[in-house]
Amino acid sequence: MGKVRPTVVKRTARKLLTKYPDIFTDSFEENKKIVDQLIEYQSKRVRNRIAGYITHLVKILKKKEQ
Repeated sequence: MGKVRPTVVKRTARKLLTKYPDIFTDSFEENKKIVDQLIEYQSKRVRNRIAGYITHLVKILKKKEQ
């Protein structure tokens, strides 16, 4: 079973990933700092969830490219 994530997290993560595809990596710590700079009004928990989902999506994209 997978993790259940709120629609806000998924929508925001996909929007950021399509808008800035080159700046995100498969490192959660780096993505957390980037999301913190791009989104200022979210709580720390929401920021971490968005960064985690972006990390997950980047890993999937890298796996598909191989």
